[in-house]
Amino acid sequence: MPAKPKNDRPAKEGPQEWIIETRQLTKCYGMVTAIDSLDIRIPYGTVGLLGPNGAGKSTLIKCLLGLINPSQGTARVLGYDIGTLETGLAIRQRIGYMPESDCLIPDMDAVEHVKYMGELSGLPPMDALQRAHEVLHYIGVGDERYRPIKTYSTGMKQKIKMAQALVHDPKLLLLDEPTNGMDPKGREEMLELIKDIAQNYKKNVIFSSHLLPDVEYICEYVVIMSSGHLVLQGSLAELTKASRLYEVRIKGDPERFAALLRKASIKFEPSGSLFLLEADDGVINRLYGLVEGTDIQLRHAAQAKRSLEDIFVSNIVQAKGGVKNGA
Repeated sequence: MPAKPKNDRPAKEGPQEWIIETRQLTKCYGMVTAIDSLDIRIPYGTVGLLGPNGAGKSTLIKCLLGLINPSQGTARVLGYDIGTLETGLAIRQRIGYMPESDCLIPDMDAVEHVKYMGELSGLPPMDALQRAHEVLHYIGVGDERYRPIKTYSTGMKQKIKMAQALVHDPKLLLLDEPTNGMDPKGREEMLELIKDIAQNYKKNVIFSSHLLPDVEYICEYVVIMSSGHLVLQGSLAELTKASRLYEVRIKGDPERFAALLRKASIKFEPSGSLFLLEADDGVINRLYGLVEGTDIQLRHAAQAKRSLEDIFVSNIVQAKGGVKNGA
């Protein structure tokens, strides 16, 4: 287990309120614009970075790491401006990056590889070796650490990528599809590991994934991108909180209940005995009045809570007709 690190989340005030901030950030590859005048401010904590293929997520991450230069615009990461060799190195020394693609050296064993990554991040050789053993133990890699990486399963390789991202005790983890290719047990272990890192070790995490349940389980905040633009961002709790939609299940004639709703000018979508209503807070009491004296019974009536998948799909569809600025 690594030594318990200090809390790397400063008080959310003043210029340090945002761990990442971009202004008019743009990246073009020839005639293709991967990121288009992107303005985002990402808070400290655990943040899900979402978007369909081609949304610009990986390009954004590479710009923030200083691995590629933006075509125009600026960005700040951990208080550092990107764009120069000096600040790029300072940023990368403070960030743990777990790329989606395979970045491991196949003929090295895990200890050698993680130690080497620690040295590249600025650790002295002996410190890097000690930290390599600590983080490999923490992520659950035992005697396998002495085998060549080329003999590892996909799940084991994902664990080693996580270890090399943690070895230098970074302030921020950028995780690009960390559960990619893992079996259900391995995926569950990886998610629990990330949650422990975020909650008990107080590390800031940017979690990029196409698996929405994983993001919903891990993250406090989400940023949704599409075609290089910001579509929506905000607290997951606020975005998924109970809405103006109500779920109502009845016993009785659905057609008769639908007629009562139309007469009361209540908008609805039917699905057998289940109705999704768009109404105000007093709709439940109104419904009991509507069905009084009929053979219709209300079996269930409650505000509907939107899932992250609902939010993602509806906003991506909407973005196709015009980009929506996030909250």
